Amino acid sequence: MTAPAHTAFIVSLHVKPGREEEFLALLTPVLDAMRHEATFVNAVLHRDPADPARFMLYETWTDVDDVVTVQMKRDYRRAYEARLPDLLREPRQAQVWQPLRSDAAPVSPDLSR
Repeated sequence: MTAPAHTAFIVSLHVKPGREEEFLALLTPVLDAMRHEATFVNAVLHRDPADPARFMLYETWTDVDDVVTVQMKRDYRRAYEARLPDLLREPRQAQVWQPLRSDAAPVSPDLSR
């Protein structure tokens, strides 16, 4: 089995209570723009069911250096990055992981199910 040639970023964000919708309104256009980047693979936004102010973002990219030197400086991230310190209860935490395997359920050709 060959490991995927990707890098995963796991970002934990704890938003101040009552600021969740403002946070999501700033993050949504960033996620929408990221999908058009050449080194982007996917992103999944998660919310803690026990604490609606805690979010986890799982991003997969093909080039970690591109993410750090190019993607984090994109114009579409400016408003999000500028407001983030005011929205967060604590600094975001980011981890870099090397995926070893990826699995998904088979896609059914019958979309009516």
